Amino acid sequence: MKSMRARRAPATALALLATGALALSACQAGDLGSADGGGGTASTTITFLTGNEEVDMLIADGLIEGFTAQNPDIAVQVETRPGGGEGDNIVKTRLATGDMPEVFGYNSGSLFQAINPQQNLVPLTDEPFIDGLDPTFTEVVTAGEDVYGAPIGTFRSGGVLYNARIYEELGLEVPTSWDEFMANNAEIKAAGIDPVIQSYQETWTSQLFVLGDFHNVAAESPSFAEDYTANRAKYSEEPAVRGFQHMQEVYEADYLNSDFASTSFAQGLQKLAEGEGVHYPMLTDAVSNIAAAQPDRIDDVGFFALPGDDPAKYGATVWAPNAVYIPTTTEGAELEAAKAFVAFVASEEGCRAQAEAAAPGGPFAVTACELPTDVPRAVQDLIPFFDEGNVTPALEFASPVKGPALEQITVEVGSGIRSAEDGAVLYDEDVQKQAEQLGLPGW
Repeated sequence: MKSMRARRAPATALALLATGALALSACQAGDLGSADGGGGTASTTITFLTGNEEVDMLIADGLIEGFTAQNPDIAVQVETRPGGGEGDNIVKTRLATGDMPEVFGYNSGSLFQAINPQQNLVPLTDEPFIDGLDPTFTEVVTAGEDVYGAPIGTFRSGGVLYNARIYEELGLEVPTSWDEFMANNAEIKAAGIDPVIQSYQETWTSQLFVLGDFHNVAAESPSFAEDYTANRAKYSEEPAVRGFQHMQEVYEADYLNSDFASTSFAQGLQKLAEGEGVHYPMLTDAVSNIAAAQPDRIDDVGFFALPGDDPAKYGATVWAPNAVYIPTTTEGAELEAAKAFVAFVASEEGCRAQAEAAAPGGPFAVTACELPTDVPRAVQDLIPFFDEGNVTPALEFASPVKGPALEQITVEVGSGIRSAEDGAVLYDEDVQKQAEQLGLPGW
């Protein structure tokens, strides 16, 4: 296990990780905004492609405002894309056709490997800011001998955001085992409240019961990531199949909001914040959305790790930050401007701009950056897992294998359309295609 150097106020080392997300990655691509920070004096213009979630755009605006204040000769336009599989396809298509803007934000880890970085991206290995990044992050944006990305956003965990106010009203305690979690769900349902929120209108949100369970998988089978990469372990086998089984169990117990199929990510967060539902399996950086949309309710939302079968092995699955990249089609003055923008994103000033624009969802990957003292309750709940080293990187940071159809499969399992076992087998078939495309041995 390698250490992750991240800081919070007061400055405290946060131990973490091994190698290292959810392809978690509204306007459609092509909608633009711009800022030049200098009253129209810019001599070079670049475009930054980012996600179309509200927080993505808030962070982009904050970064551009800070950057252009320091660089009035550079204008930065904003272009957005959807998340999930649709966004993945847009990124891959635009790279393949040479139509990618000068800078774009995208996942680190296995999805980064899937966009052929050595062919499509500009290496950043020799840029001065690289030495100031947490090595856990640089590992998950490295291909061959080169580093290709700079962190945007923060480390975060995939577990359960919960309404702490309702927990207090019902006298519930944070569960550290799956049985305790299901017992809490039974009490919440008896109180006339939806125990678990799902938001399958946006299919990427369906994956947390599976991906967030990886700490529990690795705790029981420490070699799982290595075996999985070598085609010696499967999701249709114990212990990995349990994430799919848990989805089925929650559905069959009738613990979901009745409108789970049509609920959006934003609506899911609203239900959570307002107490219409109590548990929302999600990444912790989603609290930034709540802080932006319903700041008066942000302290009602807490976090706990997705529990497994053994409370003695309770811990959190964590994701490295997404990254900003420069495509190889960026040249000349635009390339120099893009590198300057990426360097700003990876600076202390960039961290401050992001924290002021949206509440951080965890510690930064820029080692000089500290978290504000007033981070949301859910982030405060997360920090002890880092402090104690009780975390495991999500599988997509420990293995290059991640099938593109997982979000559709988990929607089917979570909706009762397909059994857990059938869904896991289908996902094994999905990842085999991906592994073969990557040319991994053993597949």
